[in-house]
Amino acid sequence: MRSRRVILGPMRTTVAAALLALAASAPANAQTKGTLDPKPLPPLADPNDPQLAAKEIFGRKATPASSPVRSIGFYAKGCLAGAQALPINGQTWQVMRLSRNRNWGNPELVALLERLSTKVNKVAGWPGLLVGDMSQPRGGPMFTGHASHQIGLDADIWLTPMPRRMLSRNEREEMSAVNMVAANRLDIDPKVWTPQHLSVIRAAAQEPQVERIFVNAAIKKALCREAKGERSWLSKVRPMYGHNYHFHIRIKCPHGAAACEPQAPPDHGEHCSAGDLAYWFSDAVLHPKPPATPPKPKPPLTLADLPPECRQVVLSP
Repeated sequence: MRSRRVILGPMRTTVAAALLALAASAPANAQTKGTLDPKPLPPLADPNDPQLAAKEIFGRKATPASSPVRSIGFYAKGCLAGAQALPINGQTWQVMRLSRNRNWGNPELVALLERLSTKVNKVAGWPGLLVGDMSQPRGGPMFTGHASHQIGLDADIWLTPMPRRMLSRNEREEMSAVNMVAANRLDIDPKVWTPQHLSVIRAAAQEPQVERIFVNAAIKKALCREAKGERSWLSKVRPMYGHNYHFHIRIKCPHGAAACEPQAPPDHGEHCSAGDLAYWFSDAVLHPKPPATPPKPKPPLTLADLPPECRQVVLSP
């Protein structure tokens, strides 16, 4: 697959330190625009403060730890050593929101995305993948957007097909993905949903390395209704809040990765019954009422909350 990579002009495989993502308070998703002029984050006043949020340290690392590849910990509580960047341009993929510097992952994830991008081009007539957030150069908690994506085994794929041209840097920061869900959130929007969307998600779910795919419940409902023939892949596709502009791929812990904490494998059920989906279409989920007493925000993860190896990963040169 490496022979299929294409690099365009001044764009680089990795994003320079000066293009580190800003520490924004809003969630970072397919609709949150990037910037052509991101500012470096200021130095930490006390990087040894034990109460310091781990995201403050991991978010300031613009390059990977130069050590053997290891996905350490769980998807939502860990880090990544020896990360590899997905090149920002390929014949059948392009990376979006370059200012975030989140096109890093375990080499097995990078290889999966490259292989999948070629596969969907052949089986679905999909021009290519628009790849959203993967992980930071050293994994770990992020300032915005994700609880998971911490160990280099998660990736967001836009549900918008790649244009048949190279996107400009400005387009990658400003362009929005297409919302696949109807305004009432009870089903997909038939004006934008196509059979090719099902083919792309199915192709991803059928990859042996893929452990889970997260989509909006309306998309899961459509997949259940429209899938023909062999349907065992539906067991991997699970509803999740949001995910109406993109789908989330999660792969298994690599073979022999002792420091990686696996997720329970999916069962063999399709999870397509009305009962399976009832919660996601309940009034409490679709139209939640604000609580009488606002809950206290959860404290952010600190380095002490992560596996001990993550301290060395994030503090190494």
